Parts: sequence; C-alpha cells; structure tokens
Amino acid sequence: MHKSTPYQYLGDGITVIDTGLERPRFAACYLIESNGHAAIFDSGTNYSVPVILDTLAARGLTRENVRYVIPSHVHLDHAGGVGALLRELPNARVLAHARGMRHLIDPSVLQASAEGVYGADVVAQVYGSLVPVPATRIRALTDGEYVDLNGRALYFIDSPGHAYHHVALYDEASASWFTGDCFGVSYRDFDGGKAPLICPATTPTQFDPVAAKATIARMLERAPRAMLLTHYSRIEQPAEHAQTLVRLLDTLVALTRQHAGRPNALANLTEAIQRMLAEELDRLACPISRDLARSLLRLDAQINAMGLLVWVESAAHSYPIKQ
Repeated sequence: MHKSTPYQYLGDGITVIDTGLERPRFAACYLIESNGHAAIFDSGTNYSVPVILDTLAARGLTRENVRYVIPSHVHLDHAGGVGALLRELPNARVLAHARGMRHLIDPSVLQASAEGVYGADVVAQVYGSLVPVPATRIRALTDGEYVDLNGRALYFIDSPGHAYHHVALYDEASASWFTGDCFGVSYRDFDGGKAPLICPATTPTQFDPVAAKATIARMLERAPRAMLLTHYSRIEQPAEHAQTLVRLLDTLVALTRQHAGRPNALANLTEAIQRMLAEELDRLACPISRDLARSLLRLDAQINAMGLLVWVESAAHSYPIKQ
C-alpha cells in the first residue's frame, strides 16, 4: 500500500496531488476549486483516496463541496480509485468518456485484465479492489461540451491518441489543459536543464500516433499557458513541448517499424527507447546522472514499447514517417 504524499497549490484554484504511485512525483490528480465548490480530475488508485480527502480539508473544503470526479481515461493509474473516492463524496457525479463509462460502472473486466498481466497479488498491493461507480452517478461527456463548476467554465474534448476513451479538460480560468496522458509525460526528476524532458505516452492497447498528433494540434488551438499532466504536474511553453512530442512520435514510429517482427522485439525496442531518451537528456543538458535516469525511465520505456508493438502489429494504421 502506498503512503499518502504531499500536495501543492499551484495557484488559480488548482492543487496538484501526488497519488503515491510508484515513487514521489510520478502520478498526480488535481483539485479544482471555484467559489466554494470543487472538481477532481483523475483519481489515482484506491490508496490515493486518503490524501485527496486530506487535501480537501487543507483547502477548507468539505467532502460535500465536490461536484465532479473526472477521470481522463480508465487506465488504473488514472481511474482505479474513482469508485472508492465517490463513496466519500456524497454530492459528486462522475463525468467520463462514453467509451469508458461501462468499465467504471462494472470494473470487473479492468480488474481481471490487470490481474492477468501483473498477478492478483500485485494488483491488490498497487491498486486495490476496484469499486463500481453507481450508474445513477455517472454521465458521458460530449466533445466540445462546457461544464459549469460554480462559475468556472470547464471545456472538454475527445482526445484520442493515447486511448480512444480519453478526454482532456480546458480550464478557462487558468488557460490550462488537464491532459491525462494525451500530452505525454514529463517527470520533475529531470528538471534543471535547458527545458523539461517530455515524451509521448504510448501505453497499450489503443495508442494511435495519427490521433495523438491531431489531439496535440487541437489543444494548441486555444493557445494555452500551461499543461497540467498526470505524469507529472504543471509545465509551461506548451507550443515548444508540442514540437518535441511530434518529433519524438516520428522517432518512436520509425524505431518500432525497425524492430517489430524481429527476434526479441520488445527488449530491443525498449532499449532503443532508452537510448532515445538518453539523447534527449543530453540535448537538454539535464544534470541527473544517466544511470539514475535509466532506472527512473525503465518502466516507461518498456510500457511504451509494448504499446508501440501492439499498434504496429494491428491491421489498421497509416502514419507518414519523416525521411
């Protein structure tokens, strides 16, 4: 079980909460406040619920103040704790992508799938037993929908690329996007160089590079001031990071086509991604040791490689590689 970990108020009525997964500053959820009411974007796991409740109290909010719980998508690091959290928030409703709703109402398939990959003991330790969301307390978000949080406008888009059941939330008050995984990952461990390290998140099983690039472009249309990532926290200069993400998507696709279908494809692609990230760290003059960087990025490199191989081996894909 993970220990509760700190939260940080970012300004503009937004608090980032470390959900305690894997290591500090690895995964987050967000508290959004507006005139005494609140929403929570992403939930972390069952074991994240206590720190979320502690953060509410620290911000002077009661559990009754929370109106919405909004998972970006149903991967367990983002939504594994939605049902357990909702039991503590009597007035909250879940807002989710239509394609993900059934897995929140009946999480048995998610639970069984995770146990099949990681084993029941690991799932129990990392995520806990998933709690269903009552069908009466959840509704689907539509693309382009505005939701009013007691005077604060939240704008949602369908944001595929990482997953087909992914939503992103634009907050007009802060001119920021809550991105889930559709704007990549950027861990604060690698700050201190010329710019933050950022990399696409190509997790199985619904990664689509064409859709990922389209989602990034659509998010930039609002000229946001910042992106609020689940992995991890606030990054500025979105346009510059978007260029990096698109460039790395091209690189990842090229590497995948180079290794797919050959012996030891997963291991070799994982190693190629590690080398790509090491080159990025060198380009950014990141001060972290390369051995530590490799250790911190090992899980991401392997999971990204898995998702890329699932994508390239699927029948329906078409993506132009820059020559």
